[in-house]
Amino acid sequence: MATGTVRSLHRWPVKSLGGEEVDALRIDRRGAGGDRAQAIVGTFGGEQRRLTVRQAPRMLGWTAAYPRAPGPALDPDAPPLPEVTAPDGRVYRWDDAALPGALRDDLARPVELRRDLALMPDLPDSLLVTVEASRAAAEEALGRAIDLRRFRPNIHVTLDAPAFAEEGWMGRRLRVGDAQLELLHPCERCAIPTRDPDTHEKWPQLLRWLAAEHDTLFGINARALHPATIRVGDAVQLH
Repeated sequence: MATGTVRSLHRWPVKSLGGEEVDALRIDRRGAGGDRAQAIVGTFGGEQRRLTVRQAPRMLGWTAAYPRAPGPALDPDAPPLPEVTAPDGRVYRWDDAALPGALRDDLARPVELRRDLALMPDLPDSLLVTVEASRAAAEEALGRAIDLRRFRPNIHVTLDAPAFAEEGWMGRRLRVGDAQLELLHPCERCAIPTRDPDTHEKWPQLLRWLAAEHDTLFGINARALHPATIRVGDAVQLH
């Protein structure tokens, strides 16, 4: 049985924008409270779809946070509207009438804003768990620092398990503080982690290495079995 601790916690209020590191998360079966509760929608391929960094890399220059609901203060059933910070430092509330125009001008496409408290992760009703040993092993193999933000986890843990051991954890359970997580399947990565979260520069070698060495997998998807609050430093046990 592997054991360890929660190293860091993250929520991403607006899908594909930068997010925030927090000291605690309230979770339920939908995922982390407020995580990806908002999205930016554009038209591409003749359809209206949620925009991601793949269509608009400049989204990485924008960040979103819930400054009025730090850590466990955020109620998953009633998260406040996030604040969105533009690359030039201007701050907008999600309901600011100027925000769609500012996004349109920066992303060079018309956009709409969406909010859905059912949450909008790529895999419905899920959290993403990443493991420090795997991040460090990839960093060592590639000889370059790897910012965890590339992978957009919710829960980042340190465990006494080998790097990439999570590839074999499907169907097991992870106890995180008082929470019980059902481990679903390893997360197959797209090209988004190849973009530097600060410079937006592409680094295709990262995805090529993951493809060659780990079938393009990094991290593992999970689902909370009941509502709970998890905190940085909480004990973690793999069952």
